[in-house]
Order: sequence, then structure tokens, then C-alpha cells
Amino acid sequence: MDVRGDVPAAAQAGSEAGTNGTAAADNRVTLRKLLVVTGLMFGFGFALVPFYEKLCDVTGINRIVKRDDHKPANTQVDTSRSVTVEFDANLRSNLPWTFRPLETSVRVHPGEIATVVYEVSNVAGRAVTGQAIPSYGPMLAGQFFRKLECFCFDKQELAAGETRQMPIAFVVDPSLPADVNTITLSFTFFEVAGRAQTGTPLATAAAPAAVAAPQSKIQ
Repeated sequence: MDVRGDVPAAAQAGSEAGTNGTAAADNRVTLRKLLVVTGLMFGFGFALVPFYEKLCDVTGINRIVKRDDHKPANTQVDTSRSVTVEFDANLRSNLPWTFRPLETSVRVHPGEIATVVYEVSNVAGRAVTGQAIPSYGPMLAGQFFRKLECFCFDKQELAAGETRQMPIAFVVDPSLPADVNTITLSFTFFEVAGRAQTGTPLATAAAPAAVAAPQSKIQ
């Protein structure tokens, strides 16, 4: 038996075992380091939350990322001047309604949002549908009068004897010429074709159609 051949083999096996043990130890050390780094990163990220909130409060960035339950203030209101807005109501002669504003005028600052209410009643014994057309005085004021909510956007159908209150929300543009101090907003209601009512006699239903026909030219 060659003893000299066995000695290097044993030495090689011992060397491999030592190498594997060292590698395993190194892996455990690396794993522990990674766990420590991960823990530190998590803790740092968690600590950033109150820091970020404080930074946002100080710099004002928080207004962008935080939900605001309150209506923002209108910062474009020109409190240095006031404009009188007058309200007028008109009906075409064949429309069996009464129509009036609950306030005949209001005084507002340009840029200030205001709301007024009109009241309309159908005095006919049948349902009637109407459409309102706005006009302005002076005429150029229409370019600076912004309607945010208005009953004139839709056809209004009133049942027989029905009374309805309809708001209009508006704002006068701050760029309104300085020499315009009064604006008159006028609405004119006229009858338009509406859906036929169940149980309405044919003669009664036909009458509005005959009246409404020539008014299509006005639209």
C-alpha cells in the first residue's frame, strides 16, 4: 500500500471541510448583516412618516396630499368694488305661468359667489313645459357673468298647479370693466313641446302643439 498517496487525500478532505465551514460561517455573518440593514431601513422609513408630515405642515405641501373637508376660500374676490345685480322675469304671452325672482337685486363683489331664487307656478289645468332664455343689460356684461347653476340649462316641466323654486348661482368676473356698476339679468320663459300627459284629453293636448309650432323659429 502506498502511504504517501493516502496522506494528500486526507489532507485534501480536511481542507475542503474547513473551506465549507468557513463559507457557512461567512454566509451566516452576511445574513445577519442583511437582517440588521433591513431592520435599519424599515426603522428609517417608519421614522420618515412623522418627519415628512412635519415638513409638509411647515412648507405647505401638505395641502396637496391631505384631503380638505372644508370648501376653499375664494381668493379672487375683489373687495375694493361692488356691483349691483338686478333680476327680471318675463313670460311669453301664451305661457300660463307666473314667474318672479324672490329678490329683485343683490350687491356683490366681483369674484364672489352668490345665489338667488326664482319662483315659478303653473296656473294651467294641464302640465306645461317651459324653457328660459337669459339676457343681460348692458349687453357686454354677459361676457363677465358666470352662471354656476341655472334653471335655464334645462327644460322645466310643471304639473297642473305646481309651484317650484329654482336657484341660480353666479359670479361676476373680476375683469368686469370698472365703469359697469349695475348688471341686469333677465329671464324670459316660453313654452316648448313636452311629453304628453296620461289622461289628458286629445283636444287639450293638441292645443299646446299648435301654439308651440311657430315658437320653434324663435329658438
